Amino acid sequence: MSSRPVILIVDDEKHTREGLSRALRGEYAVAEAENGQRALEWLETHTADVVLSDLRMPGMDGMTLLTRLLGREPRPALILLTAYGNVETAVEAMKRGAYDFLAKPVDLDRLDLLLKRALAERQLGAENRRLKAQLDSKYGFENIIGVSPAMQEVFETIRQAGPTRATVLIQGESGTGKELVARALHQCSPRREGPFLPVHCAALAPTLLESELFGHEKGAFTGATERRRGRFEMADGGTLFLDEIGEIDAALQVKILRVLEERKFERVGGTETISVDVRLVAATNRDLRKKVAEGTFREDLFYRLYVVNLALPPLRERDGDVVLLAQHYLKTLAAENGKKALSISPEAMDLLAAYPWPGNVRELRNVIERMVVLGSDNRLDVRDLPAAVRDAAAGGPARPGQVLRDAERQLIADALRRHRDNRTAAAKELGISRRTLHRKLNEFGFRTSRNG
Repeated sequence: MSSRPVILIVDDEKHTREGLSRALRGEYAVAEAENGQRALEWLETHTADVVLSDLRMPGMDGMTLLTRLLGREPRPALILLTAYGNVETAVEAMKRGAYDFLAKPVDLDRLDLLLKRALAERQLGAENRRLKAQLDSKYGFENIIGVSPAMQEVFETIRQAGPTRATVLIQGESGTGKELVARALHQCSPRREGPFLPVHCAALAPTLLESELFGHEKGAFTGATERRRGRFEMADGGTLFLDEIGEIDAALQVKILRVLEERKFERVGGTETISVDVRLVAATNRDLRKKVAEGTFREDLFYRLYVVNLALPPLRERDGDVVLLAQHYLKTLAAENGKKALSISPEAMDLLAAYPWPGNVRELRNVIERMVVLGSDNRLDVRDLPAAVRDAAAGGPARPGQVLRDAERQLIADALRRHRDNRTAAAKELGISRRTLHRKLNEFGFRTSRNG
């Protein structure tokens, strides 16, 4: 079918179908069906952008066809053709989901205008869905990458805790992706349509943080020239994420405890009690139990936060995830920086996998971005790694990536031996193309005759 917009004309009158087809065929790809049932049969194997259907037809009429189309994805826009006396029915059809209607005999200029408008709105709707999918990908569950057993436990906790209103405490080293997990919890919850507001507690002085969280009244302190809503108030109906909650002082801990217990607070300098419905997700890279024992963190607040504890593993404990993450960042960062498709050599990937990553996922992302920006070839190699990664990782024990490559090399060697170095036959047995086999032979340093 042509790449032009597709219009399906449904009418039991042959001359009407053919006349409309002749009028539209210069600009659109046109298909015809003599009744609603035939239209549905055609749509089983084809896609239409707009269905132009008569309202009154024997068998399945236009109203029934509309009902059937409403349950389809992707759903075409439906424009109904109706005789003058059926306008009331056509208006009812629009209330049920039809795009518009035209009275017979059809005004072709009016039809052209309706088609262009319907197609433009359909494209806009598709674009909105695409953008929403991008946002879901950026902030949702899909963007947390990992196959290690440690990350599978994280995924399971998100699945179980996400749909609830329980407070969650995320614990993990700096750079492990605590905010990403908090956003995933929000996206998995009934609050996903509400706001998600992050606050990085360690970045603000205690007095500023109190105003940031609870807001203030005009004149509450020097510089408070107007009333300001705080993050708790702005997050009503959604999720508030407090990162590095272990850094807040004792007075602020009391106010946060009250919100968790009563869902109420007052603005700084105010007397009005404000009620909110906010889910709190907190994160820390500190040992809160130790801070409780030292007397610097309230025990009652700790247990309010510790309803669901989610421990994020450091990258060095996520076997196999470094390679996955490196490949993911290589693809996305190459696209962001306007680079062509890039790859990382096996030797460089081995060093990445062997490095202990004290800065965790954040450090890995920064390293890959540096390699993408500064690399001079489409194939990034050991020379493109930062010196710290090369020096720390060189000479370490074999990693899972190397073990897999050794096994792959042995499979290729065995296949070539069985087929007496016939590359075509060996590639067929291995289920890869001859070109891929040739690339693998170069990677592994094979020296064979060029049979096949």
